[in-house]
Amino acid sequence: VQLVESGGGLVQPGGFLRLSCAASGLTFSRYVMRWFRQAPGKERELVAAITNTDGSTNYADFVKGRFTISRDNAKNTVYLQMNSLKPEDTAVYYCNAIRRLVLVEYWGQGTQVTVSS
Repeated sequence: VQLVESGGGLVQPGGFLRLSCAASGLTFSRYVMRWFRQAPGKERELVAAITNTDGSTNYADFVKGRFTISRDNAKNTVYLQMNSLKPEDTAVYYCNAIRRLVLVEYWGQGTQVTVSS
């Protein structure tokens, strides 16, 4: 199983980025997909999640109204559209696939997002 993130980089405050996570080696449509982030010296925190059943989403309060998670089951890919970025959004962003019924979870290697002027 592989989860490969892309789309990170350096962006100015107020800017936007779109992260992608391409999954392989698993039945993508069976997994809830999530984005986490970890800033230096801080614990990893959940950013957003999207279900595999009806595509419902939920977000951490600190990104509500700015970030949007989506998935394309035909492409085995999950996205995170990040708008109105702030310096405090600077972190390594990780893709996560989880299937709770069988207690299986996978992580990507992470992609760096830096918000700075």
